[in-house]
Amino acid sequence: MRVLSVNVGTPHPNPWKRLPATGIDKRPVEGPVAVTAAGPKGTGEVGLAGDRAHDVKHHGGTDQAVYAYAREDLDRWAAELDRPLPNGVFGENLTTEGLDVNGALIGERWRIGPDVVLEVSAPRTPCVTFEGWLGEPGWIERFIAAAVPGPYLRVIEPGDVRAGDPIAIVHRPDHDVSVALALRALTREPELLPRLAPAGDALHAETRALLRRRTQPS
Repeated sequence: MRVLSVNVGTPHPNPWKRLPATGIDKRPVEGPVAVTAAGPKGTGEVGLAGDRAHDVKHHGGTDQAVYAYAREDLDRWAAELDRPLPNGVFGENLTTEGLDVNGALIGERWRIGPDVVLEVSAPRTPCVTFEGWLGEPGWIERFIAAAVPGPYLRVIEPGDVRAGDPIAIVHRPDHDVSVALALRALTREPELLPRLAPAGDALHAETRALLRRRTQPS
């Protein structure tokens, strides 16, 4: 299990949300990249140096500091879409190899290289920017149906990451709340939301708030 590439965004016009820019245009960079804990959501801060979120309402912050996607899933999409999909094209900060990113559990921790520890917090949910960026009509529903969203991660221990760094799973929680399950519960299958509760405080703050609203007596 390793990092194939570390990808940092270049601001790109965002006509799909009528915002000045989007950071989805991420491309591989050479050498080490500093990873630090992001500030609160709403500031645009993310985990990788040189990157930022521009749609601050929906992206960035502590629980969405880093986004990872598997090269294996990119390859499957490339075959289905009949087009090349280079590392970073889905807006991921880390393109991985050999790691089941969608079977990862909420609260699972990865050590990347000698220093960095990240914790899985949430699935990526697709938006109109993602669909517009790829230029694939119906992409949002197609991506959700496939249930291979890749995880957002929070930064537990900062440090540097670089292409080629090994990835080790250093903690795997005692529950079955996977990234794929969380996506299903948060999108097409809300009846699954109660199944997310065992992940507890490791859930994204917004997911925890949603669960509280759904479980409070009326």
